[in-house]
Amino acid sequence: MKKNLYKSIAVLGVLMTTLSACDKDFQEVNIDPINILSTTPDKLLAPALVNTLTPGMIRNRNFNNELMQVTVSISDGDGTVFRYEYRNTYSDYLWNAWYVQLTNFKDVYKLAGKPGMENKSYQGISLVCQSWVYSMLSDTYGDIPYFHSNEGSTGVLEPVFDKQQDIYLDIFKKLEEANTLLAEGKAITPSSDPIFNGDIAKWRKFCNSLYLRLLLRVSGKAEVSAQVIAKIKEIVDTNPVNYPIMTANTESATLKWTGLTGTDPFVNPYVNGIRVQDFRSPAIGSFFIDHLRDWADPRIDISTANGYANNGINRLGIAQGSTGGFKGVPSGYLVGSGVVKESYFYSYDQTSSSVAIAARSLQQSALTGILMNYAELQFILAEAAVKGWINGSAETYYNTGIANAINYWVPSFPTTISSSKFTDYVTNADIDWNNTLSTDEKMEQIHLQKYYALFLVDMQQWFEYRRTGHPVLPKGPGLRNGGVMPARMVYPVYVQSANPTNYQKAVAGQGADVISTQVWWQKP
Repeated sequence: MKKNLYKSIAVLGVLMTTLSACDKDFQEVNIDPINILSTTPDKLLAPALVNTLTPGMIRNRNFNNELMQVTVSISDGDGTVFRYEYRNTYSDYLWNAWYVQLTNFKDVYKLAGKPGMENKSYQGISLVCQSWVYSMLSDTYGDIPYFHSNEGSTGVLEPVFDKQQDIYLDIFKKLEEANTLLAEGKAITPSSDPIFNGDIAKWRKFCNSLYLRLLLRVSGKAEVSAQVIAKIKEIVDTNPVNYPIMTANTESATLKWTGLTGTDPFVNPYVNGIRVQDFRSPAIGSFFIDHLRDWADPRIDISTANGYANNGINRLGIAQGSTGGFKGVPSGYLVGSGVVKESYFYSYDQTSSSVAIAARSLQQSALTGILMNYAELQFILAEAAVKGWINGSAETYYNTGIANAINYWVPSFPTTISSSKFTDYVTNADIDWNNTLSTDEKMEQIHLQKYYALFLVDMQQWFEYRRTGHPVLPKGPGLRNGGVMPARMVYPVYVQSANPTNYQKAVAGQGADVISTQVWWQKP
């Protein structure tokens, strides 16, 4: 009996700490650094942003980039992501990390509504961040706990998994409310905001730009397409004053990492999270590097004008192959093919005394903390224009997207699309807009360039590929999963035992808990 009692206590302890992952470490992550049992919105916001970006960047590197042929591991082992085969344990990390931060973002909203701490701007920022995180979770897993997630402190330990359609429609409500709250422009503490340094107007523009990203994501679903397309038109054409959006790269939602030593609170997560030898271990994928090479793209220019001349490193931190030039490895290669790594992402040279040389690597770059950039918005508008949903020139949006995608990494590259430097680039690269193409061919043009604009942006490349099938990726002979791009991550294994009833309902409604089951917006 005593043995069974101890076992029951142990099981209860596990359930209390892991159920739904929505309230994990609830108390610990919601106290300030000096252990006072109360806090304020300005104390919670920056850590929550950093701790949301960090797991997104880690999984971008070892999951998104492998699926989307940015990198290719040199491995004949099992569970290789680039072969569309990965272990179920991949699922736990994002689920656990992102749900914890949702508790912090929700607390920002609650605290900013308390007497003496009222601040509608913090509440609006909270709703934008909640929308951002919930959308990434749902796009990764499908149906997830939403309406009653993160309510462990009130006794909800087994939350229902909500339908993705219902989640998206409620996210749209959150973004509408956020836009209204942010319109008042109530000042916040600049140091609490590592994204826009307290510029509420930029938060409002990010809010509505994110709104367009998510509206476009579900625009193909017949049950919501009419209202979604109407809202896109309202934001862009009929009521832009009430829905301001990003207008330049300087308004991109990015957290500029400041630390170079690994001790700064805003140090690039790749510094402490990945060993230097591991950072440089994957090869660059042929699909990713071959286009940039063939376009003579400034992002991989090794001249002093656009990059770093030393050792052939450029703005993207890509090293040339051992035989010279930029060469990639074809993704999905057969086991036993004996492929040889050539180009790779240069890792931080800890022995270098030169900050300029040390910062050549993306491992040290200040530019990798991207929530959403202006170039992505331009490609969203280009697609909407091609489909006739908004006014404006798809060609102009397309060209502006290209120019700003390059300028983000190469500040000397012009964003003025009439400049000779830009027109020479697109002409020589043979990527000029072609208005005679079919709609699908225009989508390929747009999404090939959007693919590069989404470089390092959590798992947005994967999400967009699943939505559109663009850009067309080559299929290697060693692919598993029937050669079909995985459609989701499975739910964390422990959720099956911690929340069994609602887990079973979710599977019954969405489909088998496997990587080939499509999420709602992806289904025909």
